[in-house]
Amino acid sequence: MAAQKDLWDAIVIGAGIQGCFTTYHLAKHGKRVLLLEQFFLPHSRGSSHGQSRIIRKAYSEDFYTQMMNECYQIWAQLELEAGTALHRWVGRASLNQAIPQLEAERQFFLPHSRGSSHGQSRIIRKAYSEDFYTQMMNECYQIWAQLELEAGTALHRKTELLVLGKENPGLKTMQATLSRQGIEHQYLTSEELKQRFPNLRLTSEEVGLLDKTGGVLYADKALRALQDAIHQFGGTVKDGEKVTEIRPGLPVRVKTTSRSYHAKSLVITAGPWTNQLLQPLGIELPLQTLRINVCYWPEKVPGSYGVSQAFPCFMWLGLAPHSVYGLPAGEYPGLMKVCYHHGNNVDPEERDCPTVSSGNQDVQILCRIVKDHFPDLRPEPAIVERCMYTNTPDKHFVLDRHPKYDNIVIGAGFSGHGFKLAPVVGKILYELSMKLTPSYDLAPFRISRFSGLGKAHL
Repeated sequence: MAAQKDLWDAIVIGAGIQGCFTTYHLAKHGKRVLLLEQFFLPHSRGSSHGQSRIIRKAYSEDFYTQMMNECYQIWAQLELEAGTALHRWVGRASLNQAIPQLEAERQFFLPHSRGSSHGQSRIIRKAYSEDFYTQMMNECYQIWAQLELEAGTALHRKTELLVLGKENPGLKTMQATLSRQGIEHQYLTSEELKQRFPNLRLTSEEVGLLDKTGGVLYADKALRALQDAIHQFGGTVKDGEKVTEIRPGLPVRVKTTSRSYHAKSLVITAGPWTNQLLQPLGIELPLQTLRINVCYWPEKVPGSYGVSQAFPCFMWLGLAPHSVYGLPAGEYPGLMKVCYHHGNNVDPEERDCPTVSSGNQDVQILCRIVKDHFPDLRPEPAIVERCMYTNTPDKHFVLDRHPKYDNIVIGAGFSGHGFKLAPVVGKILYELSMKLTPSYDLAPFRISRFSGLGKAHL
């Protein structure tokens, strides 16, 4: 048994956006928490790097929109805590076409870009088809705002979000969710779209749904603000320590390349490395790890698709088997970030290995789409960066306790839309790790929804 002074209330494995927000909530509630990261921070090996992400409440599912309501609040709080802006409002558009839905031992120091949380920007939005995501986003906006206050800097910018595509049930479901959750939005006809966005080439059948809450999150800036806030609230971050063994029990023992630690609870937020940690614990989740090409396209006339022209973030549904999204590239002036919401299967340790031409089919798809639909962009990307997605079969998250060890909590499978929701995801993982009643119905996120998994493997 570890001595009390050496016993952590919680250990969190993985310092991407989900792990950082989990640690943030634990530290803010006075818990003795240790955040472990195998790479030296910051890194770009996962899914949290980069300068920007879209933030939105536009979802078809009520639960995502509900989550996003709180996410906005937490992002705002983080801006306050960091003393800097972490997002900007630009609006978001969603475009939708009616098509069928398809289904060594090296460590790195912070900052690093080996996962999914690096990079300068992400979209933030409440536009979801599912109510639960939109509900979560309502709180996310509040937490982002709080973080801005704590950091003393802006962490996002409002731009609006435009969802584009042909009229179909999916777009109608998203509109119904926004209406049901009381999220400000606007339906745009094909003619209204052409008048408002003349630098988009649309068919007469395509319509738009404008999420007025959408914008851009400053991803790298948000991660730095979070890590600073963790230190301010008494949390401990140790990077360059790869976890080599987890020994379940009370306390749980975590062995790294440097030493061993003991904790009352453990939270695993390891992105594409999740199953490497779970397999020795008797469970393997149906996670697909994808290499994503993040493409930046030159504007023929600088500023054509920029914030100064009131051009929003966008999601375009139905142009290809998977959706296309884009946002103004604050990290690269004169370029527009337009990406394909899918990639190629890859071992996370081999993400940066050279690929054969077939591994760049997504870039070829984007070249065609940019040429056909964005007349003021050059149809060849000037910059291609890499990121990782860790997808579940239904594209919903895993937020649950281990089926056998109830003091081991898992947050995984964020499927390319988890960054904006991280304020509430971190809150939920904190609640699970402390055995509190979760703030949200976790039925959509349970491990048991996957057939053949859970206790049968144990």
